[in-house]
Formats: sequence, structure tokens, C-alpha cells
Amino acid sequence: MSRDGTGSGAALPASLILVGAGKMGGALLEGWLADGLPGARAAVIDPNPAPAMVALCERHGVALNPAEPGEPEALVLAIKPQGLDAAAAAVSALAGPGTLVVSVLAGKTIANLRDRLPRARAMVRAMPNLPASIRRGATGAAASPETSEAQRRTAHALLSGVGLVEWLDSEDLIDAVTAVSGSGPAYVFLLAEALAAAGIAAGLPAEVADRLARQTVAGAGELLGQSAQAPATLRQNVTSPGGTTAAALRVLMAGDGLEPLMRDAVAAAKARAEELAG
Repeated sequence: MSRDGTGSGAALPASLILVGAGKMGGALLEGWLADGLPGARAAVIDPNPAPAMVALCERHGVALNPAEPGEPEALVLAIKPQGLDAAAAAVSALAGPGTLVVSVLAGKTIANLRDRLPRARAMVRAMPNLPASIRRGATGAAASPETSEAQRRTAHALLSGVGLVEWLDSEDLIDAVTAVSGSGPAYVFLLAEALAAAGIAAGLPAEVADRLARQTVAGAGELLGQSAQAPATLRQNVTSPGGTTAAALRVLMAGDGLEPLMRDAVAAAKARAEELAG
């Protein structure tokens, strides 16, 4: 497994078609434009684009639903997974032998894509997560054997427009990525919920407990993102021996505490991802 640097305008494709301009597709397009992709090199296909997407395309000169889009250097699929079959016929005409196909469709394997896009060879399956909407996402990606190093660099530039990209040695690991980072934001939101509820139980007014819990989780996350230190080191740095934090951590780090709960939760999510992809 390897991690590369962030994308750059130089690695972005000479021609690009985005199929699906919902929240994830829109976030990707905004990231590419911010990274230097000229709007004239991109096109968006979406039968019902939101007004904000129409305005974005007009502002940057991105073609929206062109009559004859042709075969691009890169084709990014960001439609809803259940819409793949309905869109397959039209999309298949866009994916030629030289087209890099990048899919962010949850649960759709490279084999699923190959069945529906028979002319395409180079394919990258990616699993971004919700913070991609603010360019702070975490994405796991796996490439088909036909994907060249140049195409992999292009895929990296496209995916890193919304945050961190981790390349996987095997597509089989995508289900684990789904369980850790794909579903992970919900775990963090639950932590904020639980911390606020515990604050209320300890006597704080509900609105105060909510604000404190929200800012604590957000601030700790920002510190973790900016620090080069391991999470365990950061935890130790704020834990005085015999202090209040140490008392709380004795509960959270007990044999039946947070770690085994998280392990079971990730295992359950991974098993469900495998069922959905199967």
C-alpha cells in the first residue's frame, strides 16, 4: 500500500467527462477546477443538475450535457450505484480503449464496471468519504492491471482534489476502506453525540454540552490532522498521571472498552460491504 502526493494541474487529463454531478461529483469538479483544470477540458453529464452545478459550469466554461461529448482521456463515474445499469448504454459509448475510467460508485467492483463498459481497459475503483465535500476526504483506490503508471498518476490527481488518497495493493481491500474511512465519519459524529449526552448527564445544559462536544471533536480532529505525532502520542500528551483524563481513559481503554467495540463495528461494516458488493 502506498501514499502519493497531492494532485496538480500538470497531472490532470487533457479531456475529462464527469458522469453524475451530485454532492460527490460536484465536490470532485470543484476540487479539479481549484487544482487548475481549465473548464474547457471538462464536461459534465447529468440529466438533472442542481442550480449550483449549472452556475459552476457556466462560470468556468465547463460543457454541461454536450450533444457529442466524444471519448475523453478520463471518465469519472459519480452517479448513484443503483443508476449504473440505466446509464450503462450511454456511458459505454464514452469509454474507449484509451479512456481511464475512475469510479466512486459504492459497492460496484471493477468486474461490475467491465461488464457494463466492455471497451474500457484501465479502471480505478475508489471509495471517498463524506468530508470530500469540504476537500478533507480520505479515499482508498485500487487500479486494474491494465492501468498504466501515467493513468494512475492521473487518477491520483483527480481523487486528491478532495483530500488524501491511499492506493491499495488489491481491490479486495476496498471493503475494509469502506468500513474504516467510508463509514468512519458516522462513528465520529456518534462520538460527538455520546459526549454531549454524557455532558448533559453530568449536569450541563443541553446546548452547552452540544457546543462543547462539537468543538472538542472538531478541534481534536484538526490538531490530529496538523500534527506529525501518532494518535497515541497525542493522547498521552493530554493525559496527566492520576488526573481526570486518566480516570476517563481507564474506562474507555478497559478490556470491554472502545477498542474492541470499534473492532467489532468495523468488522460488521466490512461484512456488510462484502454482501453488498457480492
